[in-house]
Amino acid sequence: MTRMGRTPYNKKIPGTDGGSLASETGGWKKKWKDRLPVGLIYPNTYRVGMSNLGFQLVYALLNRHPSIVAERIFLPDTENSPLSVESGRPLGDFPILLCSVSFEHDYLLLLKLLAMAGIPPLASERAAGTGPASPGRPLIMAGGVATFINPEPLAPFIDLFIIGEAEPTLPPILDYLVDHLFGLDRKNLLWEIASRFPATYAPGFYEIAYNADGTLAAMTAPAGLPTRIKKVILPTAEQAAGHSQILTPHAEFADLYMTELGRGCSRGCRFCAAGFVYRPPRLWTVDAILKALAERPDKARRIGLLGMEMAKPGDLGPIANYLLDNGCSLSFSSLRADVISPELLEVLKKSGLKSAAIAPDGASERLRRVINKGITEDDILNAAASLVQAGIMHLKLYYMIGLPTETEQDLDEMLNLILMVKKKILAHGRAKGRLGHMTISLNSFIPKPWTPFQYHPFAAVASLREKIRHLQKQLAGEANIALTTERPEKTYFQAVLARGDRRLGSALLDIGTATAPTWQKALLRHGLQADFYAGRQRDQFELMPWEIIDHGIDRGYLWHEYEKALAGRTTTPCDPSICRRCGVCHDAD
Repeated sequence: MTRMGRTPYNKKIPGTDGGSLASETGGWKKKWKDRLPVGLIYPNTYRVGMSNLGFQLVYALLNRHPSIVAERIFLPDTENSPLSVESGRPLGDFPILLCSVSFEHDYLLLLKLLAMAGIPPLASERAAGTGPASPGRPLIMAGGVATFINPEPLAPFIDLFIIGEAEPTLPPILDYLVDHLFGLDRKNLLWEIASRFPATYAPGFYEIAYNADGTLAAMTAPAGLPTRIKKVILPTAEQAAGHSQILTPHAEFADLYMTELGRGCSRGCRFCAAGFVYRPPRLWTVDAILKALAERPDKARRIGLLGMEMAKPGDLGPIANYLLDNGCSLSFSSLRADVISPELLEVLKKSGLKSAAIAPDGASERLRRVINKGITEDDILNAAASLVQAGIMHLKLYYMIGLPTETEQDLDEMLNLILMVKKKILAHGRAKGRLGHMTISLNSFIPKPWTPFQYHPFAAVASLREKIRHLQKQLAGEANIALTTERPEKTYFQAVLARGDRRLGSALLDIGTATAPTWQKALLRHGLQADFYAGRQRDQFELMPWEIIDHGIDRGYLWHEYEKALAGRTTTPCDPSICRRCGVCHDAD
């Protein structure tokens, strides 16, 4: 076998306007003979999928197994049948398809991709008859953060979910599949895996019951399988921190070498599902991060640090010094307004960054207490001034509307802060002879599973529209400020998917295969109501579909945090060495 990029390999990459695999550094090209083929699906385009670090890490993990050949599959940008990137094979050639699902809208794209490939999307159809997985009837497995936030909307389609992080969960499962995939029929194979290996969920074995009002009554496991599926996580990065395996100019972040600073987040923002399902938060050591940076290819000079929101200022110093000493530039998605250090600013100056993002999220100081954001107006103003002084003349501010308890006064305070930031950056810009620019990214709040706000309804679409119009009107005459937003109807449907159960499956299939003209009509066709999933208040004792997963979080803790939010009370950041509030770290005692 060879790693692509070390030897010429000129196969064209689908959907990249003629890009070839010779432009990649670090990919794999393995022979199929005497190996188990696994098709690794990212249900979006190559450009998007290759910017996902988790997908890259799983790809490398699979191909390091000597008895497995894994090839990447992405959603085509045409109506052509999807083919694997490495050898151009159709999905039907792979007895196993492993899907990496990061976002709710991936549900629909995954079903579309399977249908385009002629693979029956429903697990029940693929299981028709007896015998093991076979061409055209692959075993479909799924992982990724969206699946361990809430796997249930995809339950009718997936044979086996991997709940948690890939590094500790996948290797033993792969060993078992190599030895037994073709020796057991599908049902017995799934039973053996689900009963033997932690963090595996075979939804077809579980019975779901509903109350007369449509709420969930029970999720029943058969004898021999766990009643709830406990996630498994990587406790430490014992060697190098997770980092890019492949560099390509055709990714959304072209030739960006991504390195993670840790996983999870200690801040406890009450809207953030990732901050709860990745508990306990884990910061990798500076040595592990520097080792990951040292493993980058020689040509990699653009470094993307993932997890800047949770980074400690003391840790950023040596990382920043490494980047400076090695002539590397820095990139990141957003920055905590309260972690900007002199060392970091020096890297930013030398990186030539033209833009940077800060996420106040809440419109007002009061709302930032409600959501437990942990930053103040002064933090935001000081961060804006520091970034402009570092030569970054385009600032992006991320805000949410429709948060619990939000009022018109909160929106007015947001407008005032935006204008104060503008004044700051224009003052520094004039001193440098350049005018600064601001983009306000406005998103409708989605109450996500496993957060204290999982009980709260999605705001009325009409109300969100009115708030957007009000903000647009107030900012319309302001030079150097642009406002971007998504239609509330779109985020409303995302809230339906986020809080859904497996009854959504029939509607998702219609939407993904374009047999229904709109998602509203697809739900109506199957007797489903969007407001039931997204628009209603849930009480403390309602059983949630996503609670088939066990993240170790006490139900009472989430409700208590919700009550604290409504009262405007904050919670201190999580410290796993002493904190036992949420329940995740109880086993550490």
